[in-house]
Amino acid sequence: MGRFVRRQVEVPGSAVLALAGGVAWLVGSAALPSGTGTVVLALGLAVTAWLTVRATRSGSTGRGPRLDRDRRRRVIALVVVGVGLVVLGGMLLRATGRAELTVPLTVAVCGALLLPLASVLDRRSLLAVGAALMLLGAGGAVLALNSAGTTESQGMVGLVGGVLLWVAAAQQAGLTGELRDLIRR
Repeated sequence: MGRFVRRQVEVPGSAVLALAGGVAWLVGSAALPSGTGTVVLALGLAVTAWLTVRATRSGSTGRGPRLDRDRRRRVIALVVVGVGLVVLGGMLLRATGRAELTVPLTVAVCGALLLPLASVLDRRSLLAVGAALMLLGAGGAVLALNSAGTTESQGMVGLVGGVLLWVAAAQQAGLTGELRDLIRR
């Protein structure tokens, strides 16, 4: 019989933030008209792919702490709680006729979960991103309640949330330092 080698695949947190930004951008671009939405989506996919590759390359140089078993378990628990809250909240909002609040709720929950995640990962910058996402979710909810349909709130919350997460991914991957060095030259 052959020997099985168990290998754990690790993805840097900055790559996860870049992918989350891509998902938020996808949600935002879905609210736009067909022609414009397609171009905006293509731009967002390109930025997401570029940031993910750059974040993965910078992650392989040893940036960021490795997670021990206890911290990894806490991160997984936070992700499971977040997914559960978003799914349950989305179902309840649809059942009560307030489906336009689903995207703002999702962004606010993701922002709220970044707060404890910042302490687990020892990354203080995630506190600012989490707070900004919660404010964005609250603003999107107000916009959704004061407008007809989901286009304005979904588009605004998705696109701005995507940019916030991309900026956080670039900062975590060290790309902002590279940009600062290029500007100084």
